[in-house]
Amino acid sequence: MDFDKEFDASGLACPLPIVKTKKALADMTSGQVLRVVATDPGSVADMAAFAEQTGNALLSSGQEAGKYVFFLKKG
Repeated sequence: MDFDKEFDASGLACPLPIVKTKKALADMTSGQVLRVVATDPGSVADMAAFAEQTGNALLSSGQEAGKYVFFLKKG
């Protein structure tokens, strides 16, 4: 999937992946896609809730090389 910006949250524990994702999205324009890589298993539920609460679309959520990968589209 194409993306405009990437943020690596590997090694960060809740709530830091969400806090840093929010900051990364703040610098982006509506419609751009952010790829987030995380190692915290809790980030799967957190990203879904974050997307719903903030109006950003969670385009995909999956695993890649033992890490969690998310694609968020800024609303």
